[in-house]
Parts: sequence; structure tokens; C-alpha cells
Amino acid sequence: MHELRWRKEISGELAAIALNRLAAADVSPRRPKGLIEEAWRIADRLGWAKIYDAEYLALARLLKCRLLTTDAKLKAAGSGQADVIGPADLLLK
Repeated sequence: MHELRWRKEISGELAAIALNRLAAADVSPRRPKGLIEEAWRIADRLGWAKIYDAEYLALARLLKCRLLTTDAKLKAAGSGQADVIGPADLLLK
């Protein structure tokens, strides 16, 4: 959200609303068993040197949830590995 506001893709007001909703969300950290190993496999499949982005894809796969990203490259590369969507896709699903 910060990046979207910084790039002036969303208003400061919308960013504040999103930040408040995120802060109020009942979110707890999770690290499912096998996360690092799955991220490693995904990075290998995609030919990536680093597993940083692959960890997001692996987490979405292991939790059986969608991954929301503003990173077009991650969305394109990861779509075969997990259910990856962008902000505009929220309006469609």
C-alpha cells in the first residue's frame, strides 16, 4: 500500500483506510512445515537464484490461499505455481 501511495497510484486517504483495516485484521504469523523446502523447489522450477519471492508462492500453496501482489513479474511467473492475483483481480473474484 505504501508503494502504491508513494507512486500516486492510490490516494493517501485510500492508503490510510487500507492500513487501518490491515492493522485491525486478526492476523497471526505462520510458518507451515515445509515452507523453505517448497520455496526452494519453486525457485528451482522458475530458475530463480534467490528464494525470497518463491517463499510467498510456497506459502500460498501450503495455505491453499490466493497471493495478492502488485508485482507484475511475480504474478506472471508465479501463476503456474499458486493462485496469484493483482489488485484489479479483486474486483473480478
